[in-house]
Amino acid sequence: MIQLMSVNFDDYIPNWRTQLETIEYNVLVVVREGKVRYDINGEEIIAEKEDVLYIPQSTRRSGGNWKDTSHQKHTILFTLDRQGPTGIPFVDAGRFMKFNLSHIQYVYRRCERLYEEMRGGKSYRTLICQGIMQELIGMLARELEKNELAPSKRNYADTIKSYLVEHYREPIEIDRLAKLIHRSPSYAAALFKEVYGLSPIRYMHQLRVLEACSLLLHSDMTIAHIAHYLGYYDTSYFYRMFKKHTGLSPSDYVQQDDRSDISMLFT
Repeated sequence: MIQLMSVNFDDYIPNWRTQLETIEYNVLVVVREGKVRYDINGEEIIAEKEDVLYIPQSTRRSGGNWKDTSHQKHTILFTLDRQGPTGIPFVDAGRFMKFNLSHIQYVYRRCERLYEEMRGGKSYRTLICQGIMQELIGMLARELEKNELAPSKRNYADTIKSYLVEHYREPIEIDRLAKLIHRSPSYAAALFKEVYGLSPIRYMHQLRVLEACSLLLHSDMTIAHIAHYLGYYDTSYFYRMFKKHTGLSPSDYVQQDDRSDISMLFT
């Protein structure tokens, strides 16, 4: 049974550091921005954006900002109340692990929700937090079960992803993505889905909808303006895509009480 101790969000803390000590708990670290340096049992570990670290109990650990820069990360401290093996290989091994996850944006949202639930006083808080934490551990275990990808495949997929992140507001054609890696369109689409779990076009829409959520909350742009800005020249089509990914219309999204959990974007 997982026993949560604390859930923290370090938001560009100047001079952040932790002292060198042998920890009596497990730590899950999810880096969102920047870099952070750890000393793990005498080995220097640099974690950066999209990295996930599992630091098991009894690890001798210290940490600090990397080269006087700051960072953003989620940190979850927990213990395991158990008499025998958990059945989760990386937990039972008791070794430090560094992960890259296919659905890192989804992990960010779950960490945000966990942080808010731990700080709140709503009913069934403990039950909800246990569920979120078990899901995160399960996702890490599942990721480790995947076959090791050839470095070339990862590089090809990362090339496509970088292009999508830079150009998601523009019309995206599979032929163009294929030319980036000098492969066929069918290969490029299948490869991206193998690595990231979704098609390039679906990923593009997720980037657009995520940006739309931010603009709806933090700008004075109209819905029609946001749609056009994000490359949806038919506002009704934008409405359909937004609802497909969030389950809500843009107006309903703005009006709902709890707008923090948009994890359905990344399922």
